[in-house]
Amino acid sequence: MADSTPQQSSRQAPTSRPDRGQAPARVSDAEREAAVERLRVASVEGRLTFAELTERTEKAYLAVTRADLEGITADLPAMGAPGADPALPAPRRFHAFMGDCDERISGRISDALEAHAVMGDVVLDLREAQVPTGQVEVCVTAVMGDVRIIVPDGVRVELTGYAVMGDRKVAVREVPPGLQVPVVRVRAKAVMGDIKIVDDEHHAPVRRALASWWQERRSRGGGHGPGAGPDG
Repeated sequence: MADSTPQQSSRQAPTSRPDRGQAPARVSDAEREAAVERLRVASVEGRLTFAELTERTEKAYLAVTRADLEGITADLPAMGAPGADPALPAPRRFHAFMGDCDERISGRISDALEAHAVMGDVVLDLREAQVPTGQVEVCVTAVMGDVRIIVPDGVRVELTGYAVMGDRKVAVREVPPGLQVPVVRVRAKAVMGDIKIVDDEHHAPVRRALASWWQERRSRGGGHGPGAGPDG
C-alpha cells in the first residue's frame, strides 16, 4: 500500500548564501575629477599647502573605490563652508649676489616669483607654500651662479628659456598626460650658471630612503630610538 504522505522532492530548496557584505563601490572618472576640484577649492581657501594639494591630487587620480576618495577629503569641510584665513603673501623676489639665498616659502603665492643668482646660489623650496591657483610661475636668472627650485612630488614642470655655457635641468617624476595636476612654470636664463628643478623624491633620495627604512623597521617592532620606552 502506497504511503499517503507526499514524497519530498529530491531537489532541496536553495539555501541562501552567507552575507559577505557588498563589494566596495568603484569610483568613476567623474567622481575623481570632482574630488580634485574639491581639493583645488580647499587650496584656494588656504586649507592645503602646495605639497598637500599635489599629494592628494595624485591620490585622487589613483583612487579605486569611493572609500579611497572619502579618505582623501575626510578632513575638509563641505563645499561652500566659510573659507579659512589665507596665508600672508610670500615675497616675490629672491637675489644672491656673491652670496647665498636659501628660502623655504610658507606664504601665499599669487604672482610670479623672481630668482636671480649672480656669482651666488639661490634655493627656493615651494613645498609648504599656499598656491590658490594651483600654478606657480618663476622667472630665473643665473649668471656664474646656481638656482635650485624644490617642488612637491607629482607636479608638472614646464621649463623654457636658454643656457649659455651653463645648464638647465628638470629632475622630477614624470606625470601621466591628461591629469589636472598642479603646475610649476619656470622661465630660465643661465649664463655660465646652472638652473635645476627637483621634486622631493630627487631632492634628498638618500635621506628619504633611510627614513623609509627606519619607519618600516619601527612598524615591524624591530627597534626603538635611543632611550625610547615601550610607548615610543
